[in-house]
Amino acid sequence: MNERSSVSIYTEWDVVAARQLGRDEAKAVGFGTVDQARITTAISELARNIYLYAGTGEIEIERLHDGKRTGLKIIASDDGPGIQDVRRVMEDGFTTSGGLGAGMPGVQRLVDEFKIETEIGKGTKITAVKWLR
Repeated sequence: MNERSSVSIYTEWDVVAARQLGRDEAKAVGFGTVDQARITTAISELARNIYLYAGTGEIEIERLHDGKRTGLKIIASDDGPGIQDVRRVMEDGFTTSGGLGAGMPGVQRLVDEFKIETEIGKGTKITAVKWLR
């Protein structure tokens, strides 16, 4: 059975709470400090995007065990406006917030599996998986 926990994102403090949950879960699963930092950075970016672009949403963190491997699945979901141009969002340096633009390409590089599902006017769900080495 896979364990799952979540943080609802409404405020900037919830972004911090999601990061902390991610760090705690990564540590509990057995990730080293470098991968813990990768996971918390990815969660921070995903949670911040929910806060900035959708207003509210949720970060879910699920412990994965498939018999051979152990890892964490991060699901960032919202009922926001959706992503107009996914290809553009996945370009390095693209930003609409004036931030550094590490954004989604940065998150994709930090994890082992990455998927964006989005529908205009309905919201976005981003799934990221990091496997224990």
